[in-house]
Amino acid sequence: MKKIILLLALSFLSFSSFSQKKKNERKENPAKVLTKTDQLSAELVPVKDQFRFEFNVDNKGKKDTLFTKKIDVSGNAKSAATKNNNLPVDCRISAIKVKGTSLYCITWKENNTNEITDKTEERTQTYSQLWNASTKTQLLSNVQTVTKIKEILWLDKLKNASQTSEKLRNEGFVFTLTPEGDVILKNKTQENKLTYNTATNKYDNIKSNTAPAVKPSKKK
Repeated sequence: MKKIILLLALSFLSFSSFSQKKKNERKENPAKVLTKTDQLSAELVPVKDQFRFEFNVDNKGKKDTLFTKKIDVSGNAKSAATKNNNLPVDCRISAIKVKGTSLYCITWKENNTNEITDKTEERTQTYSQLWNASTKTQLLSNVQTVTKIKEILWLDKLKNASQTSEKLRNEGFVFTLTPEGDVILKNKTQENKLTYNTATNKYDNIKSNTAPAVKPSKKK
């Protein structure tokens, strides 16, 4: 009977030790702070085969999450052809004053290289967001993508001769923040200008003041 009690006690201690070890292992994966300005921070949190990229605002010691994006890296680990995993780099938070209101401009990039047979695509996505941290409101979000494409073109069926083709593909709008806090979104065919509206806490398009063209009168 004493032996049974002793074995049960040892089993309980082993289980407690194992549970404590698991708890300690979970604590060994803290969030990585990528950048911080005032009470706002950008963090990368490891979760199993994923990362959670998030913006947090420190509200008197309490952390409130403004933005969250999950980044899956499990597929990239299995494929050597895909690199960089889209993890955020060059992350920056800039405090700006627009029409008397404190706002924050958050930017970061995500790089990805995809190699297919005879073809390589290097993609860079630039993210730009404007936030009002006091109201926890996202005012604007923009994504611009630049893809460099390098491809081997075979000149004969036996693949004895080839030439290399290089292309650059642009998608989305280029984001520019003016010193006054206005936003310009521009691509090859279009340009939009937006300004902050303090009454609505939003960015509004500035309409063109160009007068409509006058139609020629018909001959009598």
